[in-house]
Amino acid sequence: MIKVFALADLHLSFSVPEKDMAFFGDVWKGYTDKIEKNWKNKITDDDLVLIAGDISWAMGQEVKLDLDWIDALPGKKVMIKGNHDYWWASLKKVYEVLPESISVIQNNVFNYKGITIGGARLWDTKEYNFNEFVNFVENPNENKKEKLIQQDLQEKIFEKELKRLELSLKELDPTANKRICMTHYPPISWDLNDSKASKILEKYKVDLCVFGHLHNIKKDRKLFGQKNGINYLLTSCDYLDFDPIELDI
Repeated sequence: MIKVFALADLHLSFSVPEKDMAFFGDVWKGYTDKIEKNWKNKITDDDLVLIAGDISWAMGQEVKLDLDWIDALPGKKVMIKGNHDYWWASLKKVYEVLPESISVIQNNVFNYKGITIGGARLWDTKEYNFNEFVNFVENPNENKKEKLIQQDLQEKIFEKELKRLELSLKELDPTANKRICMTHYPPISWDLNDSKASKILEKYKVDLCVFGHLHNIKKDRKLFGQKNGINYLLTSCDYLDFDPIELDI
């Protein structure tokens, strides 16, 4: 039986070493070595790995160095775009550098051995936030000008992402045994109150949603879980101690 794993927010910087994540604290020191060791200890070439965004700090085609590193790891990989994937300008550009073992989801789905996967990046929303759970560290790699523009357009971007989410989930294979959604931003609040995104996931009968985006999370309180038949799972790599988590499928 196929095994499926998830690990988001790799934030690779082989192509831009000055953006190494060690700035964010000791937990990030040697993080790519941790990921590689844990990945190889449990994942085989027959397995599937879901990477829910923020893959690389690259700005353009130099991302190939980071993608080739992922390609060399065991398994077939499926990725969606994160808010820091500045290199992901268009699908045409992505496909020009995409290695054979990696597939991407953008307004489409990925079907594999009875599993159907859709999703979208999503965005920040006024519906909920996670400020009380995060130990904030200022990000030196943030594009501050772009961030200000994004904040002004926050709800417009979010509504557009909801449309992209539905566009993808409409294409889920109705004959599949397991229906999975990948988002980069969390699609629901930490305490599982209904949201616009969660209603879309329920509409298309998703079984499991994996996502990332949240870092430096305080681990003394429970976040997410199961709601209306959907299991919501945070898979940011520092939250999982850089160890891919096997999904219950």
